[in-house]
Amino acid sequence: MYLPDSHKIWLATGETPIYLEPAMANRHGLIAGATGTGKTVTLKVLAESFSDMGVPVFMADIKGDLTGMCRPGVETKHIRRSIDSMGLNDFTYTDYPVRFFDVYGKKGHPVRTTISQMGPELLARLLDLNETQSGVLRIVFRVADDNGLLLLDLKDLRAMVQYVGDNAKEYKLTYGNISPQTVGAIQRALLKLEDEGGEQFFGEPDLDLSDWVDWAQDGRGVMNILECQELFLHPLLYATFMLWMLTELYEMLPEAGDLDKPKLAFFFDEAHLLFKDAPKALLQQVEQVVRLIRSKGVSVWFISQQPTDLPDAVLSQIGNRVQHGLRAYTPNDQKNLRAAARSFRVNPNFDTEEALQALGTGEALVSLLDEKGIPSIVQKAGILPPRSAMDMTDDQLCRRAIFESPLYGKYEEEQDRNSAYEQLEELRADQQAQAEAEASRLEWEKEQARREKEWERKLAQSKKPTARKSTKKKTSALEKAVNSAANTVGREVGKAIVRGLFGNAKW
Repeated sequence: MYLPDSHKIWLATGETPIYLEPAMANRHGLIAGATGTGKTVTLKVLAESFSDMGVPVFMADIKGDLTGMCRPGVETKHIRRSIDSMGLNDFTYTDYPVRFFDVYGKKGHPVRTTISQMGPELLARLLDLNETQSGVLRIVFRVADDNGLLLLDLKDLRAMVQYVGDNAKEYKLTYGNISPQTVGAIQRALLKLEDEGGEQFFGEPDLDLSDWVDWAQDGRGVMNILECQELFLHPLLYATFMLWMLTELYEMLPEAGDLDKPKLAFFFDEAHLLFKDAPKALLQQVEQVVRLIRSKGVSVWFISQQPTDLPDAVLSQIGNRVQHGLRAYTPNDQKNLRAAARSFRVNPNFDTEEALQALGTGEALVSLLDEKGIPSIVQKAGILPPRSAMDMTDDQLCRRAIFESPLYGKYEEEQDRNSAYEQLEELRADQQAQAEAEASRLEWEKEQARREKEWERKLAQSKKPTARKSTKKKTSALEKAVNSAANTVGREVGKAIVRGLFGNAKW
């Protein structure tokens, strides 16, 4: 709960109230704990406090229960107990300015990016390509850039991959070897991505992340909630999308230095997916972004079950920690439990490792940076209750929030402008027309050559000398015999022939 008078966030209460210094929020934070221990409550309390102090918020909603933040909370006996035990005398329920987004465009404004914006590195991870295949994908992007071909959606990339494969010999000396097998593997991976919803994700109009840095009329920061229930069914797509957003924010925002409060608070749920099976080069890039993005005024909070889900290089950048209960049923669980306990400054009043196993729902071990940036001694505390509704909001109310959003209409209608696919189709059509014209020309030349050859042959024949031939027709022996017999009969008949009345012959 944000306290305007002291300019602090009251997050929890142990032996004393525990406050988060807004100026230290961009040192990032971790919310960890087993399923059902209260991580979502902590996330909501922090998000509400950031909004109250005028900081826009982004959250990934994997379970759907963050949609309730557009409605005032309803008192229950558990919330009343927390209010009374923590002395929250001025606690009130309220709703928050919320905008819903959805990669699939079903429960929020559609979220898209272009293939070019995603880039070959993140896309190679999304497609689960090996090093050789990733190298060819980089060549595809390079050829597209060198030739001014826009890669906006999946059909653009498929067409570009096919074009580079068909012209592999031409590009081999400049860019490197491109085998048909590798091209085929990339095309199969693209088909798989399309089946997982990539066709909706890549395209235009692409998301303008500056739309997330906005405020309601009362000055509170807008809460941007990404609906992830369907997206989370494809963990690699979810993780890559979140990494892309973090990278885009880093590149979009100017340097800000140390601020009194963040420009934007960013919450990553199921953060372990961001780093699972990620190539070393990609991990290094993510670690660098996490380290440097605080200078852009962005507060990044990772939500996961175990602190060990995050790489050490990322954990070392996290100054604020809220650790909910952990369970240690297996040797690996016990190892993680000890690692989590050792990440806190020791409190002499209790054993950290034992306390982690004894925490109830809504309780946590908390260590936050003070005004000098020094981690506080770990305290066992109860997290304050949220002021908005804890349950899911029905679809009708969510649709109403979408229709009333000032962003409605900006992203709803998909665009398909002239890009690599259309340009390559035009090139292919031109090449085909040129090939047909060339074939016609060759056929015409061939016919002309045949005619000239025939004319030359006839001309040569006409110049050859020929023997004179008698025009008198030769008569065969049979013809001579017939003629002789006919003459004899003719003479005899000619002596006796008489014509009748109607000219008929009479003998």
